[in-house]
Amino acid sequence: MSIATSLQRFEERLGAKGVITDAEDIAPWTSDWRGRWHGKSQAILAPANTQQVAETVRLAGEYGIALVPQGGNTSMVGGATPPEDGRALILSLRRMNHIRSISKESHQAVCEAGVILSTLHDAADDISRRFPLSLGAKGSATIGGLISTNAGGTQVLRHGTMRGLVEGIEAVLPDGSIYDGLAPLKKDNRGYDLRHLLIGAEGTLGIVTAATLRLVPAMTHSATAWVGLNSPQDALVLLQFLQERLSSILEGFEVMSGDCIGHVLDHIPNARLPIATIAPWHVLIEADLSSVAANAPNPLEEALGSVIEQGKALDAALAHNQAQADAFWKLRESISEAERATGPALQFDISVPVANMPDFMINAARAAEAQFTGTSATSFGHMGDGNVHFHVRAPKGTTNGPAWIAEHGKAISQYVHDMVVADGGSISAEHGIGQMKRAELGRLSTPARITAMRAIKSALDPKGIMNPEKLIPLASEG
Repeated sequence: MSIATSLQRFEERLGAKGVITDAEDIAPWTSDWRGRWHGKSQAILAPANTQQVAETVRLAGEYGIALVPQGGNTSMVGGATPPEDGRALILSLRRMNHIRSISKESHQAVCEAGVILSTLHDAADDISRRFPLSLGAKGSATIGGLISTNAGGTQVLRHGTMRGLVEGIEAVLPDGSIYDGLAPLKKDNRGYDLRHLLIGAEGTLGIVTAATLRLVPAMTHSATAWVGLNSPQDALVLLQFLQERLSSILEGFEVMSGDCIGHVLDHIPNARLPIATIAPWHVLIEADLSSVAANAPNPLEEALGSVIEQGKALDAALAHNQAQADAFWKLRESISEAERATGPALQFDISVPVANMPDFMINAARAAEAQFTGTSATSFGHMGDGNVHFHVRAPKGTTNGPAWIAEHGKAISQYVHDMVVADGGSISAEHGIGQMKRAELGRLSTPARITAMRAIKSALDPKGIMNPEKLIPLASEG
């Protein structure tokens, strides 16, 4: 049966609002938000509840129709874009946008997959709690997508990735059965943990429909500091020192090269450096002082004072109010925008062991610049978890970015990824694999990893209907 003739059956299950076939309404959802990946789909299926998701998946399996799960469509790696041949339907979870429950006492919220991250932030704030994961796309990214990609961010140092914040999960498996694992059990020794299998699976093993999420106390008082340093090695020493002194109140620790900050100062209106010293490297630190008595000394200020006295930092500034703290963070959050303004670049989301991160940031940049004449490389990232955002920029004067990437992108990507793997790292730290990194995963992974991934995929999704051509390398790719 063709997709066109099956749509009537889907409409019988989902109602008129649950099947979108107008080409103009579908078009915005067939490309990724950066415009790098483009596909086709004859319809968007939009179930309103978990039972409708189950019926949709069951019917798709019966007809052999592939489904591409989609939330806010904010994937950085083409993970939510349908194939170009139009054989798949988009399964949108955006109608499933209810917070089923939220509790101040249990520090938990049960959210459906279509809940937007900023909506959860607001709901948690209303009960003096917070969900400690944030990112630039918080106004459109959905809980289901964040779970399926195991999203990270600037607060992983203290609170972990999405995997560490999901205490229970509900999902529809490829055969249409409903896995009800929402109960937030601290101990559950019943064999394979399907929750953790589904987290980070990018919709290839099932459709996440809801999750029980961990909340933490609201941050009533914080301290934000900017520190100038000579090197990323000094940044690691500072991180280790603060972890000993500040223990569990250290919320974030971002390291940035001077080149990155220079681009922000050059291209972002009203941007200004918080310190008087033009440093080769910079660190942005945030600490949660909610548990510190109001009349007690600021522990971050005291720790940084000690660092300055010992000559372990070039300069430091402490934000005196929230407006200043926001300005500090805007510098960090504007790096990608500023980098785009400087010209075409290849951007890498990678990770290495934390102890290796300083040397990698220096050595990989030098190596890439030497290997690819005229390029320049810089990096920034979350030092506490080894996540490096590594950029290789086209030679100055390059005006046709797509053409430069088409000519050099594969060689540069393979070169950078080879360095990452040689350092014991991962080619994807927090953005996932999607279709952008699928071939590289196949090229660089061990046979054991690829064999296991394919076996799991085949066992749970024997008809291959769940998010085709994502995450799992094709036979020709490893």
